[in-house]
Amino acid sequence: MSALLPAIAAAGPLAAGWSLHVLRLRSRIEVARRDPLTGLPTRAAFMEQAAKALDAAPCAVYLIDLDRFKQVNDTYGHAAGDAVLRAAGERLARWAEVNEGTPARLGGDEFAAITPVRSRQEHTWLLEDLARALKLPVQFEEHSLTVGASIGLVAFDPRTDEGDLPTLLRVADEHMYAAKRAGAPWLNALSTKAACATVNGRRAGRRGAAEETL
Repeated sequence: MSALLPAIAAAGPLAAGWSLHVLRLRSRIEVARRDPLTGLPTRAAFMEQAAKALDAAPCAVYLIDLDRFKQVNDTYGHAAGDAVLRAAGERLARWAEVNEGTPARLGGDEFAAITPVRSRQEHTWLLEDLARALKLPVQFEEHSLTVGASIGLVAFDPRTDEGDLPTLLRVADEHMYAAKRAGAPWLNALSTKAACATVNGRRAGRRGAAEETL
């Protein structure tokens, strides 16, 4: 017993040091899963969380692309563009929190979200609230910047629908892009099936695709 007590005492600082190391490692992992500019989950973190939500209950998947963002960058500089992205991220995060959802920044001026949803009327309310929030002016220095957003939405019920998260994001992307071309704030998908093929992981006809098919 007399030999055991010194061993326990010596192990105490080692255990404390290991616990601190684990906490620091977890903190670094969490930081890596957050977009440094907006603080929103990254694409990888969103895909993990959203996939779990889809398995649990009826959900709506949103794909959001800011309007006139390039003009802001070209006219006022990238610092202004960063201010717009931060503001969009904050507004999307508040909207998602109120609606028990998960937001994300996918990259550039493209965002995504998933929320539980119970009716098509609720889809409309959620879309109206989100579009209204993203259209509010952003103050940058002496400028008041207004960008707005185009939003695509697709609803999914695990009890009756087939599909996975990548497919649903493609469907939401198709409707977001159609809304942008039509000058509409959003479009709501009527099917969970993607209409277009993909090219190098992106929907054909979408910016960044290798060719246009639309």
